[in-house]
Amino acid sequence: MFESTIIKGVFVYLRIARNCTQTLFMKRKHMIILLLSLFAIISKAQNKTLTKQQIHEDLEFLRKTLDEKSSYVYLNGYNFNSDFDHYLKTTGDFTQLEDFGLFLSKVIGKIGDRHSFVRGHKSDDSLFLPFTYAWVNNNAVILKRTTNKEYEFLNSRFPYLKKIDGIPIENFLQKILPEEITAPRDAFFTRAVKKLRDIQKNYKTLNKTLPNEIPLTLSDATSQKDTIITVTPVGMKKMSSSWDEKLEKPYIRTEYEDYNKPELFRQLFNIKDSIGYIHLPAMVDREDAPLLFDEINSFMKSIRSNSKALIIDVRNNGGGSRDITYELAKYFIHPDSIYVVNLTKQRAPIPLPKEYKESLHSRNLFSFSELDKQEQRSATKYLKTFKPMYNLDNKKYSEYYFGVFNGKKLANQSFYYNKPVYILANEKSFSAASVFVAVFKGIPNIKIAGITTDGSSGNSERFELPNSEVSIKISTMVSFQKDGKILDGFGTEPDIKIERDFNQVLWKSDTQIDRLRHLILSEN
Repeated sequence: MFESTIIKGVFVYLRIARNCTQTLFMKRKHMIILLLSLFAIISKAQNKTLTKQQIHEDLEFLRKTLDEKSSYVYLNGYNFNSDFDHYLKTTGDFTQLEDFGLFLSKVIGKIGDRHSFVRGHKSDDSLFLPFTYAWVNNNAVILKRTTNKEYEFLNSRFPYLKKIDGIPIENFLQKILPEEITAPRDAFFTRAVKKLRDIQKNYKTLNKTLPNEIPLTLSDATSQKDTIITVTPVGMKKMSSSWDEKLEKPYIRTEYEDYNKPELFRQLFNIKDSIGYIHLPAMVDREDAPLLFDEINSFMKSIRSNSKALIIDVRNNGGGSRDITYELAKYFIHPDSIYVVNLTKQRAPIPLPKEYKESLHSRNLFSFSELDKQEQRSATKYLKTFKPMYNLDNKKYSEYYFGVFNGKKLANQSFYYNKPVYILANEKSFSAASVFVAVFKGIPNIKIAGITTDGSSGNSERFELPNSEVSIKISTMVSFQKDGKILDGFGTEPDIKIERDFNQVLWKSDTQIDRLRHLILSEN
């Protein structure tokens, strides 16, 4: 517990220091001491050994917690109990913490809970693959930076990575990221390719010895001709940066509070060729960035009469709250309309305790009795044709909680934007951003463009295992889309599929937004 507390304390201190106005004046040696302390503690945690009895106690604690709280456990047919039992039978008298954590990551990943994670067991990360890796055209590609800070292919004749150490690339990728194995296909491979760089960790996951030299098989565009290069793992100083969208890069380390700064949020809005554009890098809540919400409303008023369409860009948006969703719904839902846009059930003691109800209400989710008469009529009609992919046990899950767009209530706050709206999403649109896409899909005048989202909605809880002190997060809510599918593992498919191409990967252009603009201009 001491180590865990120290680690948390150091992270909190670093975050405070980063946000403090005096950060730039902190003495370098103080930061170095903090970082060295953190690394020393993590190293100590990595070398921690657990007895078989401690493993047994942790697994029993986790077994009980999953059975009582996890909303997605058993739904997809996976039963973790057999894996727990087999692990206990085959493990030795002593187990390294990182080995135990890897096992837990594999188990939790199979459950199908996209918000789940296992933390506090990091393996040693001192050797990395050189170069940068990205996913495009259902293939992995190898990149290097150019002098003008764009990218180019390592080998333009053979851009695709076909094998690593003789292992076909898809097989390799499917094994190195077990915690993400139930993600939608594009989401999984985009995440997994990003992890290729962490080669020492990957070989640990594969239970293989990391060689001094690693053969990489490259393929041409036809996949008929190959060439092999040999690379040597490099240290952290020579490690290449991971690939991200050019659009995404400026906001990766942005805090929610930063979106309250005019110099930042004003660059998120523009109008070109009579097409309005709003870029949402994160689903910020109103409390953190009230000025951003003011700007959203000001911008919508400004384009009311001089725009022919609007694009909302939620690519690479990792989520947050649902505040922006309901802020924009004021403009997109006709005053005479009521739509049920999301159905959820909470895993909890029945009747539902107050704290769970409050958590659902904070997501604009309400029970049938909490809806007004018109909303109840809409909900009753909706349920007659709604076919959920899972029929949940009423003894373990709450009644349905409804996400509703009530046009009459929303119209009191704004006006109806009666022009085409296009929501541009991709496989990195996650959590509240994936909910944003799902709830607006199928609404008149709104089209979803881009790539299937990384659907995820779970009302998560965190806890620690008593002996290993491994931190685990699980979801406690099941969230259904309008078609009856859950969000987790499926995502929301676009109405207009627009994939990134080589030029976008190489940072030469934003092909997805360019194609969408061209489509809008041709149709309007």
